[in-house]
Amino acid sequence: MILVAAVTATTLVGCAGTRIDNTAGRATVYEDARQPGKIQGVGVESQDIMAVTDQMMRDMLSNSMLVSREVSPRVIIDSEYFTNESSSRINKNMLTDRLRINLNRAANGRLVFVGREYANMVEKERELKRRGVVDGGTIRTTAATAGADFRLVGRIMSLDKMDTGSQERSRYHQITFELIDLELGTYVWSGIYEFQKTAQDDVVYR
Repeated sequence: MILVAAVTATTLVGCAGTRIDNTAGRATVYEDARQPGKIQGVGVESQDIMAVTDQMMRDMLSNSMLVSREVSPRVIIDSEYFTNESSSRINKNMLTDRLRINLNRAANGRLVFVGREYANMVEKERELKRRGVVDGGTIRTTAATAGADFRLVGRIMSLDKMDTGSQERSRYHQITFELIDLELGTYVWSGIYEFQKTAQDDVVYR
């Protein structure tokens, strides 16, 4: 019996380097990002990001002040003036990037998007061209880079409450999107998206 035990122990040690005990884990599962996943909390999640940007895109494309102009307006959509004042942790670029990309695809030239966050990169390339370090490329030379007509601004806000007895948490989100006229400072379009979630236990968002 001692010999058998020793052989068994040796066999287990020898296999330790080649086998992985995964009984406590499970294989990765792909989930539909438009639906609540297995892990849920009261913060802004994938289905919320997709729903709010889809709604804002449709609303903007139905606004004749934006998409029915003789000359397509130039728009800046990034997160510089999009603030998170809520108690939810979220990368704001996930909202503004998805909105801009889907708008750019759907607008089909009715809106022109200015990449202002890459202005330094553009200026460096323009300088190289004008110094003759590189040729002029295939696009016409312009006196200056594109100025914008409108810029996206907005806020993410929230209102939290908790039942100390049941430990249930509830969070109401209000997400606003607006376009500002960059000459007059007036609002040319506004959109709002609201939702509320309740959960027994919140999750950690990273």
